[in-house]
Amino acid sequence: MFDTQTPWPGSDDFYQSLLEAHQGLTEEDSHAFNARLILLLAQHVRDNEVLQAALAAARLPAGAAR
Repeated sequence: MFDTQTPWPGSDDFYQSLLEAHQGLTEEDSHAFNARLILLLAQHVRDNEVLQAALAAARLPAGAAR
């Protein structure tokens, strides 16, 4: 199961850092940043099953049951 509901210690800090990383970027640069970040994290995870589950979860509307 892919857990999208349970925050981990530091999740709020990461979210704040993510918001700050986007400050001052154009929309185009922000999208490019997100793409690079996703690819870096996927390279670190290296588990296609987990990555496929993440893709499926990300397609659901915010707040939808997962």
